[in-house]
Amino acid sequence: MSTLLSSSAALPATPLTRGRGYWASVWLRLKRDPVAIGAAVMVLLLIALAVFGPWLAPADPYQASMLKRLKPIGTEGHLLGTDELGRDLLSRLIVGARLSLFIGITPVLCAFVIGSAIGITAGYAGGAVNSVIMRTVDVFYAFPSVLLAIALSGALGAGVLNSLISLTVVFIPQIARIAETVTTQVRGRDYVEAARATGAGPFLIVREHVLGNVLGPIFVYSTSLIAVSMILASGLSFLGMGVKPPEPEWGLMLNTLRTAIYVQPWVAALPGLMIFITSISFNLLSDGLRAAMDNKG
Repeated sequence: MSTLLSSSAALPATPLTRGRGYWASVWLRLKRDPVAIGAAVMVLLLIALAVFGPWLAPADPYQASMLKRLKPIGTEGHLLGTDELGRDLLSRLIVGARLSLFIGITPVLCAFVIGSAIGITAGYAGGAVNSVIMRTVDVFYAFPSVLLAIALSGALGAGVLNSLISLTVVFIPQIARIAETVTTQVRGRDYVEAARATGAGPFLIVREHVLGNVLGPIFVYSTSLIAVSMILASGLSFLGMGVKPPEPEWGLMLNTLRTAIYVQPWVAALPGLMIFITSISFNLLSDGLRAAMDNKG
C-alpha cells in the first residue's frame, strides 16, 4: 500500500492549468503502452457488454429447465452450458455484467467524490483541522477492507443498496488519504503561494490551482480500487450479503455454482473467470495511467 501511495501521489512539477502540454504527454505515453491500451479496450468491451447485454443475450437468463441443468460447455443451444437450474450460462454472464460492474464501479465513484472532498479539505487546511479529520479517517482505515465490508453489510442487511453503502464507506478513507497527501504537496508549491500572496481566498485557490493538480492522481488511484470493489462485492454476494437470487451477478453465480464444481468444474468456474478478467483489466489500466502520469520518467 505504501508503494501505491507514493506512486499515485506523483504530481507534475508545474500547474496543469497552464496548458495542455502535460495531458498531451500523458496521452502520448499511454498510447505507447500496449498493455494499458489492451486493458482499456477490454474495459470498454465490458462496459459495452453491460450496456447492451440484455439485447446481446441469446436466451432468457431467468428461464429455468430442470431437464437441462448443469449441461457442459458446447451443448447445442447453450454455448457455455447451463447452471444448477438449467438456465443458459452465457446469457446470465452477459446480462450479469451490468449489475456486476454497477456494484463494482458505483461505490468507487461515490467514495471518489466524498473522499476527495474530505482529503482536499484536510490537506489544504492543515494544522488542527487536518489532524482531526485524518485521525477520524484513520479509525476506519485501520480496519481490513474485507472485514469492514462484511461487518457493515451484516449490520445493514443483504441487498444491492446496502452493499453499495458498505463498499463506499470502505473506500472513502483510502481515497481521502491519497487526496490529503497530494493536496499537502500542492499546497506548498510556488504557484499556490503566489496566488495566496495576491489575496486570493481559499475557495478560489482550491478551485483554480489545487483541484486541477490533485484530481488526476486521485482518479488514477481510484481506478485501481474498482477491481478491489468488484472482488469485495462478489464476495458479499458469495456470502449471501449482496445481490439476491435470481438476479444474474457474477459473485452470486459463483456462490450458487460452487456445489457443481465436482460435476461441471469448467462451467462452475466461468463466473470467477469473468471476475478475474474484469479485475485484471482495471488493474492494468490503472497501472498504465499511473505510469503515463509520472512525468519524472
